Amino acid sequence: MSSDGRIITKLLGLSGSIRRESFNTAILLSMAGRLRGDVTLSLHPLNEVPAYNQDCDGDLTPAVVRELRRAVGAAHGLVVCSPEYNYGMSGLLKNAIDWISRPAMKSTLKGKPVLIMSCSPSSTGGARAHAQMREALSACLARVVARPQVAIASAKEKIQNGRLIDNDTLVLLDGAVKDLLEEIAA
Repeated sequence: MSSDGRIITKLLGLSGSIRRESFNTAILLSMAGRLRGDVTLSLHPLNEVPAYNQDCDGDLTPAVVRELRRAVGAAHGLVVCSPEYNYGMSGLLKNAIDWISRPAMKSTLKGKPVLIMSCSPSSTGGARAHAQMREALSACLARVVARPQVAIASAKEKIQNGRLIDNDTLVLLDGAVKDLLEEIAA
């Protein structure tokens, strides 16, 4: 709750890229900078999350994974943005989803509203990665926001100094966040 009594909606961003100048991280940071005062978006890094190993789950779950699960559980909704690698989402993001999705059918993803986005320097904007994210998150019982795809094409031309500068894409992101907030309120 804010100091003036308003309820704060907490969004958690997950970037499927750990590249120093990641377009996906730039998109999430640009989105965070446009939110109104009663909505926040914080990014959770995935670069230290180990490869999923069921032998290490349960009592042996690594601390970094416990923190990721805690962050997902504390968020009202997720914003996930991935590059497209070989026609799919990044392995980094898929690995994080595998960890977060446990225990199966009872994870913090169950019922969690999720906005999915893809971003790529290609002309398709990562649309195939987008489809793979939708399928994986739906299988985890997340509430993927039903809306037109947010697949940001030609990212290299739309991002400068780590921020999205393309006005049409910024307007698209504003609409996507509005849809996520409506899903959270439902």
